[in-house]
Order: sequence, then structure tokens, then C-alpha cells
Amino acid sequence: MAGSKLDPIDRHILAELQADGRMTNVELAKRVGISAPPCLRRVRTLEESGYIRGYHADIDTRELGFEVQVFAMVRLHSQAEVDLSAFEARARAWPLVRECHMLNGEIDFILKCVAPDLSTFQNFLTAELTAADNVASVKTSLVIRCAKDEPGVPFDVLEDRLKRSA
Repeated sequence: MAGSKLDPIDRHILAELQADGRMTNVELAKRVGISAPPCLRRVRTLEESGYIRGYHADIDTRELGFEVQVFAMVRLHSQAEVDLSAFEARARAWPLVRECHMLNGEIDFILKCVAPDLSTFQNFLTAELTAADNVASVKTSLVIRCAKDEPGVPFDVLEDRLKRSA
């Protein structure tokens, strides 16, 4: 299991930073029970090892005027690796697409999109997404409201699993 490569202090550091990535190293060290210099070394090692991919602000999209959020389920004509990779590259280039996940089953990809208004999304849908090479069909669902948006992983579940496997 990947999480077991880390010791409990590293996992605690990750959990604390996931909850609040803006805290100072001194505060982080205090919360995980070590001094600041080794804490900073551990954080840098976690960054270099790819456990920490970056630090981001949690932006309220609606406050910035992005009133529309849509999930688009995309089916492709071809699922050859070159075609899947080409679609992924295309999705990364579309600014309105905030997430792109390849799925198994009837749908090849699900895209999470944001737009300031419905007409902007509709224009993207017709001029870009459905017109893209290899796209067979697109089904969309407009988000009415979000009941939960929790980034990251549940560290308590990871810790429980590690305890059971020890």
C-alpha cells in the first residue's frame, strides 16, 4: 500500500497541510510534534517525492461570476491509446474544463466544466467539445448545488487501514 511507505509523522504532516496549506512551518512542526528544521526537511522531501503536488487557494467560483457548473460525459469513437491521449491533451487545453477523468464502461471521459453563464457553456459545447476529433457523443448534467466538495484524501481512513494491516 502506497501510504505505508510514509511514517506516521509524514502522514500527519500531509493531513495538516491538506487541511491548511497556509500554516507556517513553525505551526506545522508544533502540530505534528517535532521541531521546525526537521519538519521543513520532511515537507521538502514530501514535495520532491511527489506526495505534495502544490499549494492552492480554494476559490469560490460563484463569487467570481462562474455561475454554471456542468458535468459532461463524453463517448469517443475510438479508444485506441493514441486517441485517448489526444483527447486528454485537448481537454487540458480547454480553460472551461477544470477536471478530466477517463472512465471504464459506457462513458470514456467525464469533464467538470465551469462557465460564467449558460450561453458561454453552450458555445463551448457546440463549437469545441462536440466538434472535437473522435467525439462520438456528449451528455451533460447541470449542477444545481454542491452538497460536498472535499479535496484530498481521508487520512483517518488511511490510518485505520494501516493499523488493521500491521
